[in-house]
Amino acid sequence: MPIKRNPLRLNPLQLKTLTLFQELARLGEYSGPGKEPGTIVVRPPDPHGDHFHLGDAVVATRDASGLHNPAVWVALERKGLIRSMYPDGVVLTSAGFDYETGLHETILHKSAH
Repeated sequence: MPIKRNPLRLNPLQLKTLTLFQELARLGEYSGPGKEPGTIVVRPPDPHGDHFHLGDAVVATRDASGLHNPAVWVALERKGLIRSMYPDGVVLTSAGFDYETGLHETILHKSAH
């Protein structure tokens, strides 16, 4: 049986925000280990202008509006993907880190060089 895409039925803004939390968790500049095994503490950047950089990727600010939207954080926390410390950061759970959003190539624009 194929794996169900988006089994927690996250809306598009929640999926984008979770994708960004996952990418931030991979970057030591924005993250560190959590207290519980398998968790990562993530501090979101403060996007300004029409884009910002995450490592070697460029993200359009319009795709990052959920980083400063408390309702998105509440929804992701309710589904067990994060523990909110709004507005300072999140604890990304292992379920949140492993959740397949399908958006990495869509919102994280990486150069070919």
